[in-house]
Amino acid sequence: MESLEKVEGTKGRKRGARRDPEANKQLLIKATLDTIADIGITDTSVSRICERSGLSRGMIHLHFGGKDNLLTAAAQQFSAEYYAEMDRLTDLGPDASPEDRVMAVVEADLSEVLLNPRSTKIWHAFRGIASSHPGIASYSSTQDEKLVDTLRRAFREIAERSGHDPGLADDATSGTLALLEGMWVNYLTDMQGFSRKGAGALIRRFLAGLYPGCFEASSNE
Repeated sequence: MESLEKVEGTKGRKRGARRDPEANKQLLIKATLDTIADIGITDTSVSRICERSGLSRGMIHLHFGGKDNLLTAAAQQFSAEYYAEMDRLTDLGPDASPEDRVMAVVEADLSEVLLNPRSTKIWHAFRGIASSHPGIASYSSTQDEKLVDTLRRAFREIAERSGHDPGLADDATSGTLALLEGMWVNYLTDMQGFSRKGAGALIRRFLAGLYPGCFEASSNE
């Protein structure tokens, strides 16, 4: 009876799979991302994705045309989820100061919502093969146009208000993003010893050096 129920459950799942193609696509993408987080991208085979998702190889070819396109779709969704959370966490309203907008980006990127074991393993796996996989390369950059523009505009506002060199905006933007990327590397290599508070304070000190009189540390830092 147990084996019959298992067979019937499998048949039901396959029938449901045919009826809901979008759900199948999401299952395959989630299975791909979860497998990459668990064992790395090199060992993320079609067989492992099928085993985790409960779907067949044929479903991968039906919805994505093959593993490479599935990996690209997974990278695209992972990137979209990151930036959706970034937008949510940095929505401070129109009255926020430019310093607060910059630090909201820093704090969001260093938060457990975005910076966690699963996300860092997936992101570094995608970055590791981006040079040989154009599809993944399109979705694994930290230089997102909207994020870059958000930071650059904030730094220009700071310069206009405080009399600092407006040309610093590009350096401050690139430096902030480079420091954040480095923090993700540090987190991946030493998750137990990594300090989110310390990382945020270091970036604030870097920005305070570029813009004296701005980015003063709060009392709890």
